[in-house]
Amino acid sequence: MSPVLERHEEARWLSNTWVVAGEEGGPALLVDAGVAPAVVRQTLARHKLELRWILLTHHHFDHSCSATELARETGAQVVAHPREVALFRQDGLVQRVLADSERLDCGRLRVEAMHIPGHTAGQLAFRIEGVGVFTGDTLFKGSVGGTRAPGHTDFADLRCSLMERLLALPDETPVLPGHRLPTTIGEERRSNPFLRVMAGVDPEGDEEAVFDGTPVRLVVWARDYDGGHKAWIRYPDGTDHVVPGSRVRRQPGV
Repeated sequence: MSPVLERHEEARWLSNTWVVAGEEGGPALLVDAGVAPAVVRQTLARHKLELRWILLTHHHFDHSCSATELARETGAQVVAHPREVALFRQDGLVQRVLADSERLDCGRLRVEAMHIPGHTAGQLAFRIEGVGVFTGDTLFKGSVGGTRAPGHTDFADLRCSLMERLLALPDETPVLPGHRLPTTIGEERRSNPFLRVMAGVDPEGDEEAVFDGTPVRLVVWARDYDGGHKAWIRYPDGTDHVVPGSRVRRQPGV
């Protein structure tokens, strides 16, 4: 029997909640919980699923706001990385922690946690055999996660998580991101502007710009998942960040 895999997108912030099960009528898990609980309840009922786990890639509200209600209603256990536990708005929300390479089972599903810091310190990806890798806010279709959000670490962590962890997966691996549409590792390796520059396939940009009042260099300027832009910037001291394009002021006429 084929696995159940449904994506539900919350319109307010374009975040994904994924409902996953090994088969109809069996135990299920969520990856992130940013949509209304009623949406999840309807999906569980339609497929006759029992929710066992709520896997949270990180603590941001758009990925976790429904976790408390769903856990209370279903008895599912909430899972996150140890470095995220204290950052959730709801005290005591997380009932099980998963560190890098640790696993859990959900019926026929085998889940492996991958610690991919950068966007947040305890950002997790979840790799599920036969389904794909859920990348949270680290890798999107055509874009990557920012390094200035609450709880972030730094660009070096983000780069390592992308290039040494996620891009080490086979090209055919489905990428199931925290926002918007799915893709594959191979597609992102070939076409993602940030990854192409990180890999040395494309040159770094040299346009001068301003970020929050500070002069910076635009290393990459590209479309983001929301239709806006995302920027990889470099400060005069050599520090790099990935930031929202809406906060970058480019030269007139560019």
